[in-house]
Amino acid sequence: MKTPNSQEAEGQQTRAVSRKATGSANMMKKKASQKKQRGRTSSLPCSNIVGCRISHGWKEGDEPITQWKGTVLDQVPINPCLYLIKYDGIDCVYGLELNRDERVLSLKILSDRVTSTQVSDANLANTIIGKSVKHMFEDKHGSKDEWRGMVLAQAPIMKAWFYITYEKDPVLYTYQLLDDYKEGDLHIITESNESPLAEMEPGEVVYGLIGKHVEYTKEDGSKQIGIVIHQIEAKPSVCFIKFDDDFHIYVYDLMKMS
Repeated sequence: MKTPNSQEAEGQQTRAVSRKATGSANMMKKKASQKKQRGRTSSLPCSNIVGCRISHGWKEGDEPITQWKGTVLDQVPINPCLYLIKYDGIDCVYGLELNRDERVLSLKILSDRVTSTQVSDANLANTIIGKSVKHMFEDKHGSKDEWRGMVLAQAPIMKAWFYITYEKDPVLYTYQLLDDYKEGDLHIITESNESPLAEMEPGEVVYGLIGKHVEYTKEDGSKQIGIVIHQIEAKPSVCFIKFDDDFHIYVYDLMKMS
């Protein structure tokens, strides 16, 4: 396996930009003002295209147009125009308002909803979800590189794939982790200081953070505003955050960062 972000589909250009994991994320007391919507009228409504294969061009600034294909994994309930997409040959999951973003060109639905794949070992899947792990990757020189992270959940639609994030790159990735586990490239870390999930208050915590705005302070002191779009069922304090003007989905434990 290759290091995250190193895989690119042929003829495509990676749009990934790393964010350092340092900084602070705090719940904002007041809602951030809504951004003005772009003036372009979309040819497609914000409909449910979850599970569909799509293609589109991508034009950013003076850069040449690149072509992208992928699978729509999810539609965000608090913003139905925002979709989570797994692009072919790209490891991380992107969040885009496909019908509103001016950088998305000639959006096409390639097929009806793809058939949902099933996980090969349900017991093993349940075992790794919510666990801290060491994930081994092979670099271009053939040596092993260890990435510590957390297995978050099974990906929607592509059930053989799992959401995972890493300490040194806290964005949302997806891999076929059961294969990696069986091949010895994924190891569960036993953390004695980790609180049992059963001690949490799920009714209060699980649904309490979605839709909240957060403020992220970067190393240079500048701030960025985002919104919590999802909480992890296996560990409710861990949230997906979509920041303004950023197509990556970031993953933070808000209880640790408050």
